[in-house]
Amino acid sequence: MKLNEIQDLIKFVAKSGVSEVELHNKDFKIIIKTGNGKKHGHDVPIIVQAPVTTPVTQVQQVAQATQAETKATEAKKEAATKADSKLITIKSPMIGTFYRQAGPDKPIFVNVGDEIKPGKVVCIIEAMKLFNEIESEISGKIVKMLVDDATPVEYDQPLFLVDPN
Repeated sequence: MKLNEIQDLIKFVAKSGVSEVELHNKDFKIIIKTGNGKKHGHDVPIIVQAPVTTPVTQVQQVAQATQAETKATEAKKEAATKADSKLITIKSPMIGTFYRQAGPDKPIFVNVGDEIKPGKVVCIIEAMKLFNEIESEISGKIVKMLVDDATPVEYDQPLFLVDPN
């Protein structure tokens, strides 16, 4: 909108007796307020022009890209779910801090690719200064570690994915 068109709009609003007008366009927004509702002061119109930072076409493109990413993510999750359907999850039996080894100088209990059997210690969970060894209840091969070392875990939070034998 050109400056002279804005000035004409201000004059029209001032003469019409309206106290406020908002005009939205794809590139800008104009709000014109007059003092018609006030008891003191002049009837001076005020212009506030705020340019729109992203044109509508860019917003639509971003929305379309987001939808495409969502669909791709859903497809990946669905494929992963099909692949993971045969996998068994070892979950945390308590709230605490997850550790992969008994101490800094001790060996790691299990790594990805390791075979486990029932009774094998897979990690330690510290709860209230007590170190609880978590033993496997299944046999199979560790496929994925789902928790980083020395991180807090919640009750029933997945810790490992195991491919059963």
